[in-house]
Amino acid sequence: LPQCLATLAATAWEKAWQSQQQLLAQQQEVARLQEQLSRAQQDGERWALALQRAQREALEREATRGAEQARQQELIRDMKGRLLELLREKDALWQKMEGIDTPMPGPAPRNTGLCAHCHKDFHLLSRRYSCRWATEGTGVALAWHWHGTAFITHSLSRLCQDKVCHTCSVDVGKHRRYCLLCYQQRHPQAT
Repeated sequence: LPQCLATLAATAWEKAWQSQQQLLAQQQEVARLQEQLSRAQQDGERWALALQRAQREALEREATRGAEQARQQELIRDMKGRLLELLREKDALWQKMEGIDTPMPGPAPRNTGLCAHCHKDFHLLSRRYSCRWATEGTGVALAWHWHGTAFITHSLSRLCQDKVCHTCSVDVGKHRRYCLLCYQQRHPQAT
């Protein structure tokens, strides 16, 4: 019997020692997994901060690009205006040198990249129309009005050469379009 008890005690010690070893191994595994979780959380926070920084930088770059593009468009518009001024000066000098009489000055030059009325930008697909106000050979604009039984003409002081968009123009037939202002002057009852 003492030998049997000794064997049982040894077996119990062996099982207790194995359980203790398994418990110790599980505790080490839990500690290792907690350390990995902590590192993963730190990595996640670091990546989240990096993502926020990248998004902020992308937004700043986009804002800078938009401002630069607007500045370049304004510069192009200014350069076109300056080019038109230089061409007019060159023409005036050439006419002066050749002794050609200069015509009556027209309306103030406008930015031809914009509609003269609504100031809409002309793009590749948007059509621009020139106002086809009737002119006589001398360059004097004529207005036609119905007076009783016949049309009468009288000269106007300015020749309209506005560039207008489709919305700001009126089709008057025979491949002619007027800007709204000229059409309303010509047809006062249409307003």
